[in-house]
Amino acid sequence: MIAPLLFGIAGVAILLTLGFWQLARLEWKQAILDDIAGRLAAAPAEVPAAPSEAAHEYLRVAATGALEPRELHVYTSAPPRGVGYRVIAPLRLEDGRRVLLDRGFVPIEEKDAPRPPRRLRVEGALLWPDETDRFTGAPDRAKNVWIARDVALMAAELGTEPVMIVAAASDDPAGPTPLPVGVNIRNDHLEYALTWFALAAAWAMMTVYLLWRIKRRID
Repeated sequence: MIAPLLFGIAGVAILLTLGFWQLARLEWKQAILDDIAGRLAAAPAEVPAAPSEAAHEYLRVAATGALEPRELHVYTSAPPRGVGYRVIAPLRLEDGRRVLLDRGFVPIEEKDAPRPPRRLRVEGALLWPDETDRFTGAPDRAKNVWIARDVALMAAELGTEPVMIVAAASDDPAGPTPLPVGVNIRNDHLEYALTWFALAAAWAMMTVYLLWRIKRRID
């Protein structure tokens, strides 16, 4: 009975270790989400002199600048409005820097509606969306239809810094409808932990049952 007992103890120990590791990951991930929520709820700051994804993603900012010609249109859906496009435009800040501005959503029929350049004050958050992978299709530049927000590629297309402000509000009531900043960070660690703990309990019960069967045969 020693070998099955040791095997059972080792299995339960491994499964419990994985469960507690997932609880630690849950605490770590929740701290990240709390930090993001704090950034989005804070008073808006100026756009940093050298924004970076590592230090400034989800930072709430306010900026005044001039919208410049050209737009990029990202195919998307915005329930309950339906399908349409995000409008990405170059914004020249008052200090001369040019950044990307995600102005918000327009329905399909307004894709190519005139939106002339103008001065604009906008509040929003800095974002480097993680929307592309090796399966993401290339943009159709002839039709100006993009599949995802790719900050580096869009910045190169419009000649801006690789920095994007996602508008939450602006002083242009007739402009695109701002969409909320999505926090695309999964936090399934509690479910994973409970799964490992359930497996540990099942393993323990199976070990007890096996030892009982062995004992009966010995007796």
